[in-house]
Amino acid sequence: MSRLGLNLPNLISLARLLLVPLEIWLILVGRYGLAFWVLVAAGISDALDGFIAKRFDRRTRLGALLDPVADKAMLIGVYITLGVAQQLWTSLVVLVVLRDVMIVGGFLLIQVFAVPKHYDPLYISKLNTGVQIILVGFVLARLGLGASAGWPDLVLSLAVAVTTIVSGFSYLVRWARILARPEQAL
Repeated sequence: MSRLGLNLPNLISLARLLLVPLEIWLILVGRYGLAFWVLVAAGISDALDGFIAKRFDRRTRLGALLDPVADKAMLIGVYITLGVAQQLWTSLVVLVVLRDVMIVGGFLLIQVFAVPKHYDPLYISKLNTGVQIILVGFVLARLGLGASAGWPDLVLSLAVAVTTIVSGFSYLVRWARILARPEQAL
């Protein structure tokens, strides 16, 4: 198992990735309450695999790739599916997905044209991800309880839109600086 980098944290990340189709299906068939709990389980597994990897020095290259892929697959899958189910604004779903595609594309561009290295996520990006998770968690919980949309949906959706836009522009600024001076990559 260790030759492939498959250790406990990586297996937890892989399990989280395998939950994505279940999560999508649950939303599509209207099992929002159960979809909420699968999202909670995914969040707990994300914290658990990170804790184990750091605490017991089980970090691997595979884990460095698998963990964020599982996180993004879950979040993007939930956003797109809630958009298809008409539970989130289509424009918000497009904005969230576009930002993530831009981040992945920008990361690849930097790896090719600048000094390849690890770049930590921006603070605004972490805030944005947190608000995105809160919004879909809230929507799934609300739907699971059979409640109608209200002002919290509006406030959270606007917070996601604003932080998504600011995060996207912040990454564009970071990449412009890196590409302008690749030898002094930030």
